[in-house]
Amino acid sequence: MVFLRSHFSFEPPPVLRGGRVYLRPPVMEDYHAWANLRMCSRDFLTPWEPNWPADDLTRTAFRGRIKRYMRDMSDDAAYPFFIYDLTNDLVGAITIANVRRGVAQMASLGYWVGAPFAGQGLMTESVKAVMSYAFGQLRLHRIEAACLPSNEASRRLLLGCEFVQEGYARRYLQINGTWQDHLTFAKLNDDPQS
Repeated sequence: MVFLRSHFSFEPPPVLRGGRVYLRPPVMEDYHAWANLRMCSRDFLTPWEPNWPADDLTRTAFRGRIKRYMRDMSDDAAYPFFIYDLTNDLVGAITIANVRRGVAQMASLGYWVGAPFAGQGLMTESVKAVMSYAFGQLRLHRIEAACLPSNEASRRLLLGCEFVQEGYARRYLQINGTWQDHLTFAKLNDDPQS
């Protein structure tokens, strides 16, 4: 069994497809769609996310975000994807983050969906597509995720994508300005598939 990558050469992630969605790394041309979706979804997203910086929706901040994404992918540290439906509307985003190699071969999963697209199963299709990429091309062994105990939609999403709830982390992440407890989940590359 190989635990270490002997050499990593950067190749941008491919376009991932899953049912009614396709996922690709963000580019600067996504700015307007992203800013509009985030703005119209602000009230919907605020209870589940860290506080937004004052300049978060500006073109300058987005440019910095794109540069960070490119660096993270090049460094094998994170793999961000924007999610589009088949009519080319931006739906949300999903990221394989905090990639740890060596004996761990694991990462964290983060995601958000815009308010107009919530509850339609598009994020479920996106998670499944990203998991296939994480376990296949990236050869990760474990993907972790967490959600607030009150976020029933996120809990159902993770369980529906065959994550296993493993624990309860006290004051795990600062969400909406407050350190909050989270439910913790994980999925392994060799877990039984339904």
